[in-house]
Amino acid sequence: MTFSLVARCPTTNAFGMVLSSSSPAVAARCIHLRHGVGGAASQNITDPRLGELILDLMQAGRSASEALDTVIATEPTVEYRQLSAVDAQGRAAVFSGQHVLGVFGQRREENLAAVGNMLANEGVIDALIDGFAASRGDDLADQLIDALAAGLRAGGEVGPVHSAGLVVTSAVGWPVTDLRVDFADEPVDDLRRLWEVWSPQRHDYITRGVDPSSAPSYGVAGDE
Repeated sequence: MTFSLVARCPTTNAFGMVLSSSSPAVAARCIHLRHGVGGAASQNITDPRLGELILDLMQAGRSASEALDTVIATEPTVEYRQLSAVDAQGRAAVFSGQHVLGVFGQRREENLAAVGNMLANEGVIDALIDGFAASRGDDLADQLIDALAAGLRAGGEVGPVHSAGLVVTSAVGWPVTDLRVDFADEPVDDLRRLWEVWSPQRHDYITRGVDPSSAPSYGVAGDE
C-alpha cells in the first residue's frame, strides 16, 4: 500500500528515498539506504530484511539488477513483494511480484527507481519520475518531496495516505535527513513542512557531530 522513489544524486553520490502509504509508519519498514552503496525499497506486503539483503549484495559488488535477480531467485515469498534499487553507478532495477496488491506500476531511469501498489492509476509512477525531473529544487531532498507531491496529485493511492518519509544519506556516516510522518491526515504536506523546518538547521547538526568545538549554539533556553 505504498508508492516510492529511490534516487541517486550524480553530483554528490548521495542516495535518497521518499514514499507515502495508507499504512502507518511506512518509512520505518520500507526505506533502505547505504551511502556509497545504494538505495532499495521493499514494499507491498513488506519484508524489511529484503531491503537490507539487496544493499548487502550491492556492497559485495552486484549491480542493482543482479542484486534483485538474486533475491528473486532465492526468496520463496518474493511474489508478494515489490522491490526497487539504485546502485552506486546509478543503475536501477524494479520488480513487482504476481501477488502485488491492486493497481501497481514500476519504472526505472538512470539514477531513479519508482514503484507503487494500490494506486489510483498507473500514471502515479510516471508522475513520481516526471515530478523529480521537473523539480526546481537544488537539493536532493527538495527534488524527492516535489516528486512525492506530484505522485499524490496524480492520484496517489486509491484511498487516503496516512504516513510518509524522506531519508537522504551522507558521507559523514549517518543520514543528513531522516524525516517521518507516521500517521496524519495530510502526511505529504506535513513532510514538506518538516523539511522546511529541518533544512536550514541540517548543516549545524552535521557540525555538532563532526566538530563540536566549532558547533553553533542551539539558541534555546538553557544554552547560554
